Amino acid sequence: MDWDAAGQLVLQTLSKAASQDATTLKPAEQQLKQWETQPGFYSILLAIYTNHAVDINIRWLAVLYFKNGVDRYWRKTAPHAIPEEEKENLRKQLIGRFDEPFNQVATQLAVVIAKVARLDCPRNWPDLIPTLLAAVKQPEQLCQQRALLTLHHVTKTLASKRLANDRKLFQELTNGIFGFVLRLWSEYFTTFQEQATAQNPAMVNSLELSLLALRVLRKLLVNGFKEPHNVPEVMTFLKLTFIRLKELVACRNNFPEESRCRELLDKKVIVLTKVLLDTQSTHPLSYISFIKQSLEFATAYAFTEVSQGLAFERFTVNCMNLIKAIIRCDAYRPAKTVEDTKDPQTIAAHKIKLEFFTCDTLHEIIKRLVSQYFLLTEEELHMWETDAEGFCADEGGESFKFSLRPCVEVFFLTLFHEYRQTLTPYVLEMIHNTQGATDIDNMAALLQKDAVYNAAGLASYELFDDVDFDSWLTTQLLPQLQVKNSRFKLIRRRVVWLIGQWVVKLNTNLRPMVYEALLPLLADSEDMVVRITAAQTLKICVDDFEFNTDQFMPYLEASFQLLFQLLKQVSECDTKMQALHVMSFVIERVESQIRPFVSSLVQYLPLLWEESAEHNMLRCAILTTLIHIVQGLGPTSVSLHSFLLPVIQFSTDVTQPPHVYLFEDGIELWLETLHHAPAITTELLQLFTNMPALLELDSETLKTCFNIITSYVLLGPAEFLEQYSGIVVTACSAHLGNDVKPEGVVMVMRVMENVFKVFPVEGPHMFRQLLPNIFEAILKGDEYPMVMSMYLSAFARIILQNGSFFYTFLEDISAQWGKQSTEVLGSLIDSWVEKIDQITQTERRKLSAFALGTLLTLNSSIVQDKFCSIIYVLVEVLHDVCRSDSGVQMDYLVMCEEDDVQDTYDSEHDRRRRQISLKDPVHCVSLRDFTINKLSASQQLYGQRAFETMMETVDVEIVKQMQEFVK
Repeated sequence: MDWDAAGQLVLQTLSKAASQDATTLKPAEQQLKQWETQPGFYSILLAIYTNHAVDINIRWLAVLYFKNGVDRYWRKTAPHAIPEEEKENLRKQLIGRFDEPFNQVATQLAVVIAKVARLDCPRNWPDLIPTLLAAVKQPEQLCQQRALLTLHHVTKTLASKRLANDRKLFQELTNGIFGFVLRLWSEYFTTFQEQATAQNPAMVNSLELSLLALRVLRKLLVNGFKEPHNVPEVMTFLKLTFIRLKELVACRNNFPEESRCRELLDKKVIVLTKVLLDTQSTHPLSYISFIKQSLEFATAYAFTEVSQGLAFERFTVNCMNLIKAIIRCDAYRPAKTVEDTKDPQTIAAHKIKLEFFTCDTLHEIIKRLVSQYFLLTEEELHMWETDAEGFCADEGGESFKFSLRPCVEVFFLTLFHEYRQTLTPYVLEMIHNTQGATDIDNMAALLQKDAVYNAAGLASYELFDDVDFDSWLTTQLLPQLQVKNSRFKLIRRRVVWLIGQWVVKLNTNLRPMVYEALLPLLADSEDMVVRITAAQTLKICVDDFEFNTDQFMPYLEASFQLLFQLLKQVSECDTKMQALHVMSFVIERVESQIRPFVSSLVQYLPLLWEESAEHNMLRCAILTTLIHIVQGLGPTSVSLHSFLLPVIQFSTDVTQPPHVYLFEDGIELWLETLHHAPAITTELLQLFTNMPALLELDSETLKTCFNIITSYVLLGPAEFLEQYSGIVVTACSAHLGNDVKPEGVVMVMRVMENVFKVFPVEGPHMFRQLLPNIFEAILKGDEYPMVMSMYLSAFARIILQNGSFFYTFLEDISAQWGKQSTEVLGSLIDSWVEKIDQITQTERRKLSAFALGTLLTLNSSIVQDKFCSIIYVLVEVLHDVCRSDSGVQMDYLVMCEEDDVQDTYDSEHDRRRRQISLKDPVHCVSLRDFTINKLSASQQLYGQRAFETMMETVDVEIVKQMQEFVK
């Protein structure tokens, strides 16, 4: 290969790929995609992005392509893997120089080296770490910084490997370099302090190097030692961490807020607190000697005057999380009886906590939490006024690790749960002191009341037995909701939230009062934050276990209309989702009673669907709402099909990119639409074209997909199977293999069973290709009981309702196996009789009895040989299904159409299932009458003498029981 020419070609193509012109960009990207698997391509990329004379945008693109190539083709086992010879050369060049002038490219280079190190270090790249350490020692600052940046990414990547052998290698690496990096960090920080005192601009570089070294130390400490407390250098580093933290927190205020030094100092403070957090979490027993110091340090900065003007939000968050981690740590928690605790370290840790968390300390912390941290800030109040929906957004997840308000609330809950007995009287006193009227013009008093109510709501679970909430609600809280002054909206919003927190304890007789109080809070005239909070509280009330539909009905129309107005007026995607979820809960709980009030929502949803084209999660909420609407409307939901069916078609079309978000809810909506459809239509049939691709996904929705197939079979059997029988058989065949779980086999067999019920003659012919494997599995008898029960039921229906098909099938399969059909039939009867006790459902046991009883009329010597076994099964199942009524044995599985009550069905699908059941021999033929008939037919077939001879083979007691049933 002409490397110069190839290099120029790749350089030109990268230049085009960096273009903003799509006509130039697309062909270039396609060309680069083709070169990805060509030997030498990555060597050219490396030469380009390490050439500082090349345009920065092209170099940036080259390093990104190189990084993606490492992900895809560096492993030996990868298709089109990079040749070993080229990889060896690339490794040498990657660490050949550390002088990249641009930060962004330098970071990507460090990431690339880390990715290669994850796969090759140390076995195939033993000189990586020594080279990096040597580069760090170089006098040039740029070389030091780039080498240290690379070391940081390498240690971060290697530390993330979790296999035992990889962890051992990382521990060996840590032992080799921890001391060196620790000394490096100390030197850089000392240099920074000297330069900061002299106001030397070089202090920024020293601080950057110190921060990088600290990040390396953090990963080494947390992941590189089994027992850090046994390593003197580690203990020295941890002790030094507290000293450096105090120095840095005090030092940061000496620099302007927007300066680079202030930014780096804040980052360093955060990393140092993460060192403490991670060490405590990963090595709790090694951290015991630092528990007291950690609690004193974190409490001083978070809950005393020391923090005034020094602490900043992220630092305060980490301080609280450190205290919380120590409180919640199981390694520091003794047995219920302390004397039963075996580990002395646990007892020591517990003693430190007891000594620190005195009653006065706990009261002071709670006081600060409520009176300082729970107060709404100026920024939050401004957000309330300017972005109400943003104010109401729930951060959720692990936001407590980063954001102050969620952190404070989680910390409060942890502290209260751990020290409930000490803190309950103190919080109750706070609540008591806030009772009564509050001066509306006193914003400080309003904010304090809001904070105390917040504490009462968060601690509701712990305070359930200590607060008479019913009395508090009726005498204090509900009257406060009547105060309509604009400034009092703080309290209205907090009270309505508080009701949601306590609704579980609320007396059911008071719930109508709550519903009535919520209606004005949902109205247009109310503040938007209060309205959104009221909607959430309504959802909690409706979703509660004690919810009574009859109590809610007088408020249904008004609340639903107000929720609909809220849905239309909010603009944020998340808020619309919340409003939809509330409405969905209401529809779900009141079911069909929603029908008179849902029309406005139904008319609005098509518009909302169109507007939310770029918001897939909102569309998921719309689909969920539609599911509940269809359930509520029942068969009248057919009027929505013009909107519903295109939505289902789009959501379940795997060629549409949004399907990854929508198809699960779309499939559920599809199923509900079929369940409530009164009749099959061409449009419903057309939807099924999406099904083959969905069946190939092999996801958790497979069960729903087969339920959809079953629904089609019952809804429009002739039309559906005429058009899609091939797809159904292919799908069933694909999920009857040896590697399919029993649950999957049962799903397939239920589809087949329903086809046999609807088409007893055509059904077996349709599934003819699947029957030999099922028949063979019956004879082997190794399947799970439920699977065997389904297999036997399938052949029972064939024998009972399509005998000619069965006997032809028996002859064909016997010929294939080179056996006589009588021999195969005998094996079938033996297996059936042997497995009858594995069939637990009475209906299926009766079906098997029908099938075996039908064989009594077959003129065959093998039936004569198995006569005793067949009679035994018939008598056993007669015991299962017969009940004595006025001395007559009645089959309780037999149903009459007179028993059919139309109003008892949850859906049209249930009605169709009932109609099929009424025609099913299991439910329309008495087993007693059937047995009498088949015994009589057998007697006529074989003659009286032969019949008596066969009866003599049956146990006397069984004969006696038989006579009791047939007399």
